[in-house]
Amino acid sequence: MDQQAVAHDLCAFIRTSPSQFQVVQSIRARLEPAGFVCVAEQDPWTVAPGSALIICRNASSVVAVRVGDEVTPESLRFQLVACHPDSPSFKLKAQPEIAGPGGYRRLDVEPYGGMIDYSWFDRPLSLAGRVLVRTACGIESRLYAPDRDLCVIPSMAVHLQRDVNQGFAPNRARDLMPLWSAGALGEGGFVAMVAADLGVEVEDVLSWDLYLANRVPACVWGAADEFVSGPKLDDLQCVHAALCAFGAARNERAVTVFACLDNEEVGSGTKQGALSTLLSDALERLATQLGATREQYLRALARSFLVSADNAQAVHPAHDELYDAHNRCVLNGGPVIKEAASQKYTTDAVSRAVFAEICARADVPCQTYANRSDLRGGSTLGNLSNMQVSVHAVDIGLPQLAMHSAWETAGALDSAWGLAALRAFYEADLRIYGAERVELG
Repeated sequence: MDQQAVAHDLCAFIRTSPSQFQVVQSIRARLEPAGFVCVAEQDPWTVAPGSALIICRNASSVVAVRVGDEVTPESLRFQLVACHPDSPSFKLKAQPEIAGPGGYRRLDVEPYGGMIDYSWFDRPLSLAGRVLVRTACGIESRLYAPDRDLCVIPSMAVHLQRDVNQGFAPNRARDLMPLWSAGALGEGGFVAMVAADLGVEVEDVLSWDLYLANRVPACVWGAADEFVSGPKLDDLQCVHAALCAFGAARNERAVTVFACLDNEEVGSGTKQGALSTLLSDALERLATQLGATREQYLRALARSFLVSADNAQAVHPAHDELYDAHNRCVLNGGPVIKEAASQKYTTDAVSRAVFAEICARADVPCQTYANRSDLRGGSTLGNLSNMQVSVHAVDIGLPQLAMHSAWETAGALDSAWGLAALRAFYEADLRIYGAERVELG
């Protein structure tokens, strides 16, 4: 495996995925040429051994499945990897324009998720997401991501804020509204721009889900090409690794599943998030189409395993004192098994042992992460999705710095390590006997 090639492909994937809606488009663009068929939830499905399907909800979440040729109702089991397409950003409001002072026009946005605010200043930004437009037949959704720099959030001159380097807490309702025009564009200019870009009339632009998007391209860098930096590494680095692994893996004895579930950064409590019925609906319908009874489906879940993949916090070079002395991770050290006594991560002794053994058999280095015991940690989508689809599960991630920044940094080798580990997981012949024994063929 060419580790540098995987890192550069990650950069290309990030470039085509500025919002969760474009992430789903990028996923489909890679799977459909490989024979995957997109099916709508409202339509009948036909599923059989050998089927390869894509299920989307809200155009921002996707569940892709491949049914092994040897799968039967009695042997049915799922091997799943779940990640998320969204990242902290700023979302455009319904009335988007702020006028003044003078001829200035800014965009009215609000925070989506818990970002590092100062990282969004003084960098080229655009917008990405979807726009709903009126057509002759009704209402249609259009993806929108203009390939040009549209706005910036300017800093205050140091001469007028001389204590800025002693501490800066920007006010989100005042300081973080991006500058969009200096006077050339008047009232209504924003909707006029969107309409022109989409080739529709101004009155036919009805609504949108649009987010600020960092326009600085992701890149591999360093004297030894050790690093990869860019926007949205959390969680597109895991999305990319899992997607590549899913596309390359073959397991004729299992149903392999790649799930990318939206809204993790705001709690997953939406119709398309990890707390929704999306995953359970898709799996149960698949089982039914394969001829499984309700009892056989529930037995299949007891034989199944989920890897929740969401990036991990690498040791910061200036603040190693903030990390547990023994359960910490570093860049280019391989995938990280995350564990917490609070159960914010799904990992337990069984799932940690299984994933670590899969990595060992694939010659992939593996790290562990736990929060320092006196500091509160984060959470992810694994334990939330497990409330809807209860299976053995492990939380992993790839180590990174500057998590939730507009510009994040990771190890250039870790994408390839993650891909290798997840491919080995997808291809493993897992035979689970409760919490007492797991066999790896």
